[in-house]
Amino acid sequence: MKLKNYALGEWFTSSNTGKVVNHAITGLPIAEVESNGLDFSEMLHYARTQGNSALQALTFHQRAKLLKSLGIYLLEQKELFYTCSIGTGTTRKDAWIDIEGGIGTLFSYASQALNSLTDGHILLDGKQEALSKQGSFVGQHIYSSITGAAVHINAYNFPVWGMLEKLAPSIIAGVPVIVKPATQTAFLTELVAQHIVASGILPKGAFQLVCGSLGNMLEHTTYQDVVSFTGSAQTGQMLKAHHNIVTESTRFMMEADSLNCAILGEDVATDSADFNLYIREICNEMTTKAGQKCTAIRRAIVPQDKLEAVIDAIKLRLGKVVIGHPENLSVTMGALAGLEQRADVLASIERLSESAEVVYGSTDLDSFNVLDGDANKGAFLAPVLMVNQDPGCDLSKQTAHDIEAFGPVCTLFSYSNTEHALALAARGKGSLAGSIVTSNYDLAQQLCLGAAAHHGRLLLLNESCSSESTGHGMVLPQLVHGGPGRAGGSEELGGLRAVRHYMQRTALQGNPEMLAAILSNTK
Repeated sequence: MKLKNYALGEWFTSSNTGKVVNHAITGLPIAEVESNGLDFSEMLHYARTQGNSALQALTFHQRAKLLKSLGIYLLEQKELFYTCSIGTGTTRKDAWIDIEGGIGTLFSYASQALNSLTDGHILLDGKQEALSKQGSFVGQHIYSSITGAAVHINAYNFPVWGMLEKLAPSIIAGVPVIVKPATQTAFLTELVAQHIVASGILPKGAFQLVCGSLGNMLEHTTYQDVVSFTGSAQTGQMLKAHHNIVTESTRFMMEADSLNCAILGEDVATDSADFNLYIREICNEMTTKAGQKCTAIRRAIVPQDKLEAVIDAIKLRLGKVVIGHPENLSVTMGALAGLEQRADVLASIERLSESAEVVYGSTDLDSFNVLDGDANKGAFLAPVLMVNQDPGCDLSKQTAHDIEAFGPVCTLFSYSNTEHALALAARGKGSLAGSIVTSNYDLAQQLCLGAAAHHGRLLLLNESCSSESTGHGMVLPQLVHGGPGRAGGSEELGGLRAVRHYMQRTALQGNPEMLAAILSNTK
């Protein structure tokens, strides 16, 4: 099946031979991906003219109602999406995060816009500023929609959520989108896109899809456009340095995979509920989506005197994981997205072995059982737990602070005191998410304040919130998703903050009556 592109209001199939994508479970060909023949300059022009004008003629509330209607429509098709998602290697439980989590983001943004924004076109930023003694000259910051398009370059691990979590704030802001899914799982994104188009809910030009290379699209972006990237830090940094992004000052947002950590507090006893919570989070993050989450825990930082207990507890829990075909209800972990991805993970484990040893699992594909599947055909891999032998962070060695195995892999580090734990956490050079497990408020404050500068989000977990906690790796539309340094230095989501990413902040100056007339019916 050759995937289609949606451009200039029409579905387009390239005549060129494309990249063949294989089913993650069976290894059989499932799709062919190619975008050659698209006019990327015209796609941007179409979005800026047709899409931009149609969306910005609508108010915030009207755009929000479009999202709500789209969410309802897609939810009715969800079983089609679940069936297709098996080809990406996920169990139904894992696919729920992607499919219904993505659709839920549409509902969340629709609700936030309807409840918190006025039915207008401009957002106020802060209070009016007095600029004169008599009050005849004042200032006010506002946000207005940019006049360009949003180019969304998405990762393979969340082919539905990745598209919809970017689309939602863009549409609320009145900015049309051009979606470029990752090739490996583009077949699921394309299926959802077919239904987005078939619904007829979004205005003409508000949505376009590129399955394959973006070609020279970035060459045609301007300062009124936005490029939002999710994926590896290496690829993101290359795109960020693109000459047109630099010379045109095109807005660039980057959410990159990072070496997220979880710190076990020194106060936590090995027979406590908090200890069990820590073990649960580590194992969940290793096995959910087969560890293919940008927020997954890659580095577990534990007190030296509890290292062996942590190893034993993780081994016990991982021993209950059932790997296999997602259609078998006994299976708790599916496959990686493809054989190429598994090869990358195995290569990363090999590099990690320079300073860490495997204490659970194996890279030998014959060493673990696959229920209703074949590890030599599908992209299956057992969870791998490693222990770093360089807790002092010798910079001459390649360690888990520098190398990410984007799969079911986690490395343990031991620390001697709180300062050491924080130093280890900071070695990640910027992370999307971190967790701190403790019931000691003073220790929590010390760890939180010491780690916050290096993280986009911190989960402070203990027994008191465990029953309602969404967990370390869950990204929520109300909270910021992003982080400093290696994580990209940008933000997504965070409620209505994300809407402002697609708007321009401008300081207005003038007499109060003039500004009041301009800003009537705004918030």
